[in-house]
Amino acid sequence: MKKKILIIDDDIDMCMLLTRFLTRNGYEVDDANSGAKGIEKFKQVGDFEIVICDYRLGDKEGKEVLEEIKKIDPNSIVLIITGYSDIKTAVEVIKSGAYDYITKPLVPDEILNILGNINKDIPAKNNKAQAATKRPLADDGSFLRGESKQSKELYRQAEIVANTDYSVILYGESGTGKEVIAKTIHNMSNRRNKPFVALDCGTLSKELAGSELFGHVKGSFTGAATDKEGHFEMANGGTLFLDEVGNLSYSIQASLLRVIQERRFKRVGGNKEMPLDIRIIVASNENLQDAYKKGTFREDLYHRFNEFSITLPRLSQRRDDIPLFAEFFLQKTITELNRSITGFDDDVMELFVNYSWPGNLRELRNVIRRAALLTSGEKINRQAVPFEIVAGNENEDPVYSEEQIKIFKEAAGNKKEVNLKSTTAKAEYDAILNALVLVNFNKSKAAELLNIDRKTLYNKIRTYEGNLAASASE
Repeated sequence: MKKKILIIDDDIDMCMLLTRFLTRNGYEVDDANSGAKGIEKFKQVGDFEIVICDYRLGDKEGKEVLEEIKKIDPNSIVLIITGYSDIKTAVEVIKSGAYDYITKPLVPDEILNILGNINKDIPAKNNKAQAATKRPLADDGSFLRGESKQSKELYRQAEIVANTDYSVILYGESGTGKEVIAKTIHNMSNRRNKPFVALDCGTLSKELAGSELFGHVKGSFTGAATDKEGHFEMANGGTLFLDEVGNLSYSIQASLLRVIQERRFKRVGGNKEMPLDIRIIVASNENLQDAYKKGTFREDLYHRFNEFSITLPRLSQRRDDIPLFAEFFLQKTITELNRSITGFDDDVMELFVNYSWPGNLRELRNVIRRAALLTSGEKINRQAVPFEIVAGNENEDPVYSEEQIKIFKEAAGNKKEVNLKSTTAKAEYDAILNALVLVNFNKSKAAELLNIDRKTLYNKIRTYEGNLAASASE
């Protein structure tokens, strides 16, 4: 049966291209040209299994559309399209419940790979309600321990707490691998042969959170057509991992506290109490002590969870591990894609080590997957790496030869007035070139002169860099 996809993008040409491409690849596709129309169509049609939504829409931001769609169907699968320079935005939408993000310029094979992963991870619509919140877990051995001082300390702490039944709080930015560490603690514990169940609390609506946690009996609320196991019941005997636990409502926190204290629970709408033998690991990118002081998290629940805490380092704090992780992700990718790539050019690895990685390990994995798709030779070179990474440090500008600058200056002429927003594509290239010449190729000053931000200028330069190279070679 064909998967049904809704595309939400205010660029009509992009909608048309994506629709044709996905239809040719076996999907049933519909589209909407604004956020409001997309939300309304999703609500009315009701059976879209995947939504692909641009982040920057004319009437709404993609995050708003994502939140509205999640209210209609908490188990919906949403992909957000972003510009590569919007990586921090991409991290935010992942935290808000997006399944994944796709960066511009769009690469067809990348889209198909993400959709293929969804098809493997998520069953058909009639089974999706139970499966979507129970996220697919890495197989044993499918992740790699780092060798840096920070990574060794991280796993040392995991080993210390593993053979206890302590509740654990994991702190860390999005993409640092909190679920991997939770699974590692479980695998080293006496509960290793029992279930490990993960639940992303950030995607739960207030109305359905109780059902997802504790289950429900048939007829307990509108839509409860059958009895359902909750995540506590599925994890009984093993480990329950609650990601983004700070997003749970105050009322659900009270129910959670009661269950943890009494070690017994009832399904929503049920009368039968069930015994509970479980270890709980929770994760948050917000300090829960600060949260209870602000009144957004229960202090008594915080103390129940805070028997042990571990803070995961950012990828930029363990740069010695970057080559190791990059090779690991490359090996997994070339196996998936059946490619014969042997590694990275030395300058690419240097770029990786020096980049800030705001999206952490998740961003590194996605960059390598994308680069592998774009690589036709034996090694990944800098042409396959996103321009934001090639640009490197925010204050660093590329060095042009004297001959290149001479050619650029001759091409730019002596114009001194630049207005990027009112130009056509041809004039836009000239305007960028003029601005760079006028400020001696300082990108920050050029962006200011053009009345755009620096990252937008980077993307524009990347678009026209073929023209620049051609000019330099004439």
